[in-house]
Amino acid sequence: MTVEINYLDTGGEGTPLFVVHGLLGSADNWRSHVKQWQEYRRVVSVDLRNHGRSPHVQGMSYTAMAQDLLALMDRLNIERAHLLGHSMGGKVVITLARLAPQRVASLIVADIAPQAYSHGHSAVFAGLRRLEEGKPGNRREADELLAEHVEERTTRLFLATNLQRGNTGNLELRIGLDEIMAGYDDIMQAPAGHGAFDGPTLVIRGGKSDYVTDAMLPVLRGVLPRAEIKTLDEAGHWLHAEQPEAFQSAVSAFLDAQEA
Repeated sequence: MTVEINYLDTGGEGTPLFVVHGLLGSADNWRSHVKQWQEYRRVVSVDLRNHGRSPHVQGMSYTAMAQDLLALMDRLNIERAHLLGHSMGGKVVITLARLAPQRVASLIVADIAPQAYSHGHSAVFAGLRRLEEGKPGNRREADELLAEHVEERTTRLFLATNLQRGNTGNLELRIGLDEIMAGYDDIMQAPAGHGAFDGPTLVIRGGKSDYVTDAMLPVLRGVLPRAEIKTLDEAGHWLHAEQPEAFQSAVSAFLDAQEA
């Protein structure tokens, strides 16, 4: 069963660019990039199920999330789109490209490979649970609660983007944490679908990240045979935040080449 996911649509002409965030992210995290890209093209940024302002439901399989995205394209009467996905969102767009290649004008995958990954978010989930229990009244208190489990301040700042003021006046998580944790095993799996997507593809990876290593490239090219690999040497996994200008430039150059 598909979910009517939340989205932000800049409007405009031409083939739109869909932007799909990663685990515990949201469309809001991409506002600065969307502001730049919308000068040249229509951009639709989404909140995946259990994220941002989208509904909380059981099931975090890549097939389910890709079907949500396809349903949104149908609602907006968009036949084909360029798809950009970061991390978990990259697996979502790879799945969509496998399930419905005719709907994909091109694919941009940011720092993820089409394979399973080991579990590694236990501290993050513990920190988010502590936020639920602690009911912080302000962001300083929220950061102190998160710091009991999450050492890196940049990670804490990112997680705090999921907080909103609740009816009681305290800060509350807007994500479906129970549903995300229940579906975590699926999130760590490889993208769904079978075979290769042979359309134009750009894979942008962080030079300081271990999410797309050289050893993974044979598997990646088996699924994305036309992939152009772009490495941002000074970036880690959050490459779009760490090297925003280089990331924007790589995406824009690739899209311009598709439409030349």
